[in-house]
Amino acid sequence: MSLTGNRLCYQVVQSVFRELVDTAGIGVDAPAAPRLHDLRHTFAVRVLLDWYRAGADVQAKIPSLSTYLGHREPSSTYWYLSAAPELLALAASRQDTAWSAARSRGRS
Repeated sequence: MSLTGNRLCYQVVQSVFRELVDTAGIGVDAPAAPRLHDLRHTFAVRVLLDWYRAGADVQAKIPSLSTYLGHREPSSTYWYLSAAPELLALAASRQDTAWSAARSRGRS
């Protein structure tokens, strides 16, 4: 939202972002220049990593992240789980722990 409460124009935001990145020399040696959308991706992955590291109930929190990112369905947000190797490993580890616990309860 703008200071007047209006929606921002993506083309203007993108243009300002590109100018700031170029002026700051960010990504000069990178194979591809940083994109505005990269910030969104980084934010989502870092939030998910923080939740997993903190032992949070990620399943319960995903809908709030989905809403924040503007996704219609939480399934769109789950894509980020496979977007970073560390995040994928944390999710898989938690699933393995859950399966092991369920197997142990079944033997009792």
